Amino acid sequence: MTDPAGRPADRFEAEPAELSPALRQMAGLVLSRETVDSALRLVTTLAQATIPGTIGAGVTLVDEHGKRSRASSNHAVEEADGLQYKLDEGPCLTAWRSRHLVRLDDTTTDTRWPAWTSAVNPTVVRSVLSAALVVDDEAIGAIKVYSDRPDNYDAHAERVMSLFAQQAAILLTNTQSLQHARQLSRQLTHALGSRDAISRATGILMARGAADGHAAFMLLADTAGRSGRTVEEVAREVLTATASDDADRSRA
Repeated sequence: MTDPAGRPADRFEAEPAELSPALRQMAGLVLSRETVDSALRLVTTLAQATIPGTIGAGVTLVDEHGKRSRASSNHAVEEADGLQYKLDEGPCLTAWRSRHLVRLDDTTTDTRWPAWTSAVNPTVVRSVLSAALVVDDEAIGAIKVYSDRPDNYDAHAERVMSLFAQQAAILLTNTQSLQHARQLSRQLTHALGSRDAISRATGILMARGAADGHAAFMLLADTAGRSGRTVEEVAREVLTATASDDADRSRA
């Protein structure tokens, strides 16, 4: 049996009540076709609001080239995360690399990341809960929440965080895919427009005496090289000048 959203009924009934508003807002973001930055801001805001005792939340996305996109709900998170990236250790990075949920109960006593806990202790952060963002067996990043109280997170918080991370990973992957598709579409449109302009300009130059298409293109390329412009820019200048000449002749 499934719920109205198509999920198994037993999973639906077991879903923590505090997750429902967050899941609705994330679903709404997908429908509104927002950008990755907007999705990151929403996820951090919802994570902070969803898990009790949290003073801030952060998300890290890592692409196939290792480039990181980050979002944090406040300065405390930004500082704690920044120390992890600087020292290359900490609960968030461990969650991402291991693809497991990581809980830190007290930064003053935990010994797993000595450099990071030593550096973060002067800040307000005392406990951390972090989960990997995994889609199709690929870790695309991690999400984490921070508290200013030790032992803030328990088994229930772990469960909420795990379910939240699953949905956030799907949202962020879909949003990334959409943004990438839009970029490709813009690039393709520009490339086709450039090709069309160059093709029309070479046709005009052939009509004016260029031996063939290659010779016409080389005229455009030579002009571009001498003037420090692109071939497309020179081609469009030829088209504009031709259109102007045609207009003058029609008025005469």
